[in-house]
Amino acid sequence: MKPSRVRPLSHLKSRAAEMIRNIVESREPMLITQNGEAKVVVQDVQSYEDLQQTLALLKILAMGQRNIEAGDCVSADEVFTEIQQLDREEGVR
Repeated sequence: MKPSRVRPLSHLKSRAAEMIRNIVESREPMLITQNGEAKVVVQDVQSYEDLQQTLALLKILAMGQRNIEAGDCVSADEVFTEIQQLDREEGVR
């Protein structure tokens, strides 16, 4: 994280409104330190939600990859054949 995006807790306490405005406008997180040690990261809600959505998609991809590696999948040809069979059984053209 850029040094300009690192602030001590005392700075957050004394300038909370200004810091929040800056974080929301820049959409860049800020690292808050206490006694010189990194303690928390503050970020705007939209960035947090975007990050959560990205993590969820990555988890889905990882699960799919594990299924493929375990052989727990079927080919597209098999899927389409099954769909066509179901269509014929239901009289769908």
